[in-house]
Amino acid sequence: MIGLLFALVQIPSPPRGYLCQRATEPITLDGLLREPSWQRAPFTDDFVDIEGDRRPKPRFKTRAKMLWDDQNLYIAAELEEPHVRATLTEHDSVIFHDNDFEVFMDPDNDGLMYSELEMNALNTTWDLLLPHPYRTGGPALTGWDIKGLRTAVHVDGSMNSLSTTKGWTVEIAIPWSGIREISHAACPPQPGDQWRINFSRVEWQTRLANGRYETVPGTREDNWVWSPQGIIDMHRPDRWGVLQFASQPSDALRPLDGWLEREELFNVWEAQGRYRGKHGKWCTDPAELGLGYPGLQLFATPSLFEAAIGAYHVDNQLRFWKS
Repeated sequence: MIGLLFALVQIPSPPRGYLCQRATEPITLDGLLREPSWQRAPFTDDFVDIEGDRRPKPRFKTRAKMLWDDQNLYIAAELEEPHVRATLTEHDSVIFHDNDFEVFMDPDNDGLMYSELEMNALNTTWDLLLPHPYRTGGPALTGWDIKGLRTAVHVDGSMNSLSTTKGWTVEIAIPWSGIREISHAACPPQPGDQWRINFSRVEWQTRLANGRYETVPGTREDNWVWSPQGIIDMHRPDRWGVLQFASQPSDALRPLDGWLEREELFNVWEAQGRYRGKHGKWCTDPAELGLGYPGLQLFATPSLFEAAIGAYHVDNQLRFWKS
């Protein structure tokens, strides 16, 4: 039985990685990406469905790139879009009700206290802080703002019209001071530091009706991402991509240390929840969880638990760390 349960646990592919180069000149936020540093910066792989290869490829192309300097982290993205539409104009609106571009960031890679930024083609933004993922109680703090955040959008064509467009480009500057208050990571980072980051694009199906384009009633949004989550849930920081800061173009991108152990520990966390629901307490015998992970250690009190595989740990709050 243990072997069967272990076989049913799906281990995803390693997260995608990006080597972020330093900008060599000031970056003007205009959505045009004309600076030499932007021209040299490579694009990420094209976005895929949030569930990965089990779903069809996105209808439209999306890709991103990043830079950094002593003041900011810069993020840009190109979104192919035949008819660029947006309606929301108030800051901290629920932006994904429009087509949008989203940034998720966990600089210290502990799965807690991470940020989310959404923006539409009108350059309307929604920034929020997640002390915990939704699955452990959240909540999302929408009153929190990224200090000093600057954003820009360029639309290649006409918005909210019947004419065909090529798409839209976003450009974002996030000051290190705006990240420092939610993270134990060095801000500015040191060359070689690795952060967790992911990008998502929400895209609604549209139709032409009554002389304008509108969302097709009764349809769900598509979720296209840089590093696939494997499930329809962006709030799995342990499955986000890897952002590595470079000092020069010749730096090598390193694989993320411990990604497989973290995936296994997430499965342990879920199994502990099921066990507690059935028995009213946390499990302390790894064999009873039926996962078959070699070296799994469990520690528990009536109110909390900790699990470890090698040097990697998780607790009941879904906090990850390395000892």
